[in-house]
Amino acid sequence: MIIGVPTEIKADEDRVGMLPVGARTLVAAGHTVLVQTGAGEGAGVEDVDYIEAGASLVHAAAGIFAEAEMIVKVKEPQPEELHLIGEGQIVFTYFHFAASVDLTRGFMDTGAIAIAYETVRDDEGQLPLLIPMSEIAVRMAVQEGAKYLEKPQGGRGVLLGGLPGVAPADVVILGAGVVGLNAARIAAGMGASVHLLDIDIHALRHADSIMPANVSTYMSNSYNLERLVPAADLLICAVLVAGARAPRIVTRQMVQSMKKGAVIVDVAVDQGGGVDTMRVTTHAEPVFVEEGVLHCGIANLPGAVPRTATIALNNATLPYVLKLADLGWQKACHDDRGLAYGLNIIRGKVTHRGVAAATGTDFHPLAFDTLGVTPVRG
Repeated sequence: MIIGVPTEIKADEDRVGMLPVGARTLVAAGHTVLVQTGAGEGAGVEDVDYIEAGASLVHAAAGIFAEAEMIVKVKEPQPEELHLIGEGQIVFTYFHFAASVDLTRGFMDTGAIAIAYETVRDDEGQLPLLIPMSEIAVRMAVQEGAKYLEKPQGGRGVLLGGLPGVAPADVVILGAGVVGLNAARIAAGMGASVHLLDIDIHALRHADSIMPANVSTYMSNSYNLERLVPAADLLICAVLVAGARAPRIVTRQMVQSMKKGAVIVDVAVDQGGGVDTMRVTTHAEPVFVEEGVLHCGIANLPGAVPRTATIALNNATLPYVLKLADLGWQKACHDDRGLAYGLNIIRGKVTHRGVAAATGTDFHPLAFDTLGVTPVRG
């Protein structure tokens, strides 16, 4: 198979979809790897590293898309990339279709195959390609939150961990999944008073058993939200429903009740966000003030640490890339039902229920025969 790795063109995105070690692995397996010139520079990877790994360099993105049977990226195709995608071409990347009707319909029009990192599952039902970036995002969410609580940044002037004789900041975290647990661990390690909410009592029991004493757990309900959100110095929204739009948990009225100069960081903003007043921001313009509260909605937080993030992402994606290249998408997804969960759009048909519900498109249950493809059976 011919695998193409274009340069990411989304603003403030310096990660790259494949490292030289991935190119070397694929070439050794008999595949061809095309990498756009300069694609790895933002992550500290030089063109010569790809050449030494056996990849071929292509100057323009158009050449990558024209030749490749599978495109391996980091972020969703941008508008100027959609017209380059060919019918039947595999695109393997983060899509987050539920947050964008335009992207969903634009990709449907290409007739290509969308396999979304964020909805691939493993044998335990976890999200192995989303978790590494979520782990980075929540670490940065606490870091960013602590920074914007500083008075020169517009915040309340509160030190997250406090001091002897001075109370620490109150950090409220919505969601006790992988994202929320990591956020709680980091915030607790910085000395904050952490309040962790979830609707799943089993998740809260697990959190309670592994977290330090400065983390308290609560059922996520209207009573606790209305009591804890106004007290928060830093509110982190870490609620995710795989493939679907993030549920709105925090209302404008709750934001209005918060202290002036408090900070909200929404890790779920790339799935639509869980806060009524939140909108997507960028690394160049990371925050805005609404109702007197600083809002941080950077959709690609891991993009700020592209070297770390690229290595973590490639560690997770390479086995799947190799499987898709070796077997083709039909057999790979037929044999690996966790990978099949990643199929979001197939030749114009939305095959993920959450994406269809969020974008108002028709849902086509995944069935190879009705989709006009025949998996190779070994």
